[in-house]
Amino acid sequence: MQAATSIYIREDLKDQLNSLKRHPKESYNDVIGRLVNLAVDEEPLSEDAIKGLEESLEEIRQGKLIPESKILKKYGVE
Repeated sequence: MQAATSIYIREDLKDQLNSLKRHPKESYNDVIGRLVNLAVDEEPLSEDAIKGLEESLEEIRQGKLIPESKILKKYGVE
């Protein structure tokens, strides 16, 4: 059996953890484990994805943005 430890958490955070339980008897360890698994992305971005993000950031820096209203109009969503 693994060693256990105690941690201090605020009451509001404990309430949030309680609300994330799948069933009333689920342990905090299991809830926190699920949250950690969701937060960690073990698959790195591809070179193409990184290049696309860098190009998009450069366009933003250059002010090449399209207002939401124009996009909605273009696709008939108003």
